[in-house]
Amino acid sequence: MAQVLEFRLPDLGEGLTEAEIVRWLVEVGDVVAVDQPVVEVETAKAMVEVPCPYGGVVTARFGDEGAELPVGAPLLTVAVGESAAPSGPAAASGSGGTRGVDGSGGVDGTGAPAGSGDGSGKVLVGYGTAEPPARRRRVRPVPGGGSAVTTAARATTIRDSGASGTSGTSGNSGASEDSVPAVDESPVAVGGASRPVDGPVPVISPLVRRLAREHGLDLRRLPGSGPDGLILRADVEEALRRTGEAASSGASVPSVSAEPVVAAPPAGLSATGAETRVPLKGVRGAVADKLSRSRREIPDATCWVDADATELLRARQAMNAAGAPKISLLALLARICTAALARYPELNSRVDTEAREIVRLGHVHLGFAAQTDRGLVVPVVRDAHARGAEALTAEFARLTEAARTGALTPGELTGGTFTLNNYGVFGVDGSTPIINHPEAAMLGVGRIVPKPWVHEGELAVRQVVQLSLTFDHRVCDGGTAGGFLRYVADCVEQPAVLLRTL
Repeated sequence: MAQVLEFRLPDLGEGLTEAEIVRWLVEVGDVVAVDQPVVEVETAKAMVEVPCPYGGVVTARFGDEGAELPVGAPLLTVAVGESAAPSGPAAASGSGGTRGVDGSGGVDGTGAPAGSGDGSGKVLVGYGTAEPPARRRRVRPVPGGGSAVTTAARATTIRDSGASGTSGTSGNSGASEDSVPAVDESPVAVGGASRPVDGPVPVISPLVRRLAREHGLDLRRLPGSGPDGLILRADVEEALRRTGEAASSGASVPSVSAEPVVAAPPAGLSATGAETRVPLKGVRGAVADKLSRSRREIPDATCWVDADATELLRARQAMNAAGAPKISLLALLARICTAALARYPELNSRVDTEAREIVRLGHVHLGFAAQTDRGLVVPVVRDAHARGAEALTAEFARLTEAARTGALTPGELTGGTFTLNNYGVFGVDGSTPIINHPEAAMLGVGRIVPKPWVHEGELAVRQVVQLSLTFDHRVCDGGTAGGFLRYVADCVEQPAVLLRTL
């Protein structure tokens, strides 16, 4: 008889207590291998693929895509038996149908099998397994609505859920042990392609999901134009446009929604004029909490200066003309920052409020603000003071791409000691940014634009940039902050000044 094991949302590290289900990677009835990713979740730090420590048949999934689950909540159940025996730690013995987190079911608080002594392959926090992942396969259905193993496992899952009062099982909530609903695996034709009714919708972006949800679009019936049928934002907007045109002309078009869809209202307004509530969760919630704490705890001040960046741009042009890897402007500004922090270490520090001490740090972990579809994130370049312009350019490019795809790890988003904020990419000249708590300062860089400037006693058109420094007034006074900012401006205007510190 198959043994049903419950896999719970593990501790994802960095003090995270919850995660949002973005995309299920397996369906009920799939056979999964040890360490195979089964669900993609979004935390306040990053997007994470969660591997399952068991090998067997998926019998139930807990939570729909878009649902938020606390750490320790059930994710899915796996039927483990002779026909689908897991390897490594997932083969821990126990009573049949055992489920729980108190040790009676061989599962610890993270959803890992107890008594694991082998090395770990896919490791998050507190659990892992040794065998490499394998490709999943569908269980061939038998007459009656599923395979023998799957049907038996579903019956076991429903009985256990009814006994424990667990809710949220995909497709089986509220069922009794006498009624086991068969899973409809018939495909639905959409735009010439087939897509199952149950299972994950090929959408990665939470923005696309929210847009479709707000307008009542059924994504399961919408064809995607991306790779492997991935549904993009443009697909949703095109469906809304076609539906709106049809509504205004009275023509009939194939329905892609379970509910009537009207033309989108003007940006920022709802169709009914009612207020809209947006939950502060995920990245947006984490940013809100951190910025609020910064404003509460840090007495910040801002100073700024205009600088002639013409020579810096020429120096970068000369570097790139010499061949080898191209140097980014952000990397040059980062190199200037690390040199300035070596001269003014007060700004590379943090305040220990309990000990009433200023902690000056011996390394520079440089954060830089990056705007993504998921919101504002601040990736961190480790040991930026020990990297040259080429190495900084490469690391900025790597972290920026990871930020755009949601692949940043929690470790790449924490531990910064100073932040460089290039808000000039938004076409603005200046800003007074909020310090990234618990850091002590942030350098802001506006757009570089041609402006009239007195150069060598004559009026000329030069490339001018505004630099601003927001600093924690507890770690230094205005003289130190002004000295730091003036040194940065001097390096921007005369890059040769950097040679003194190289």
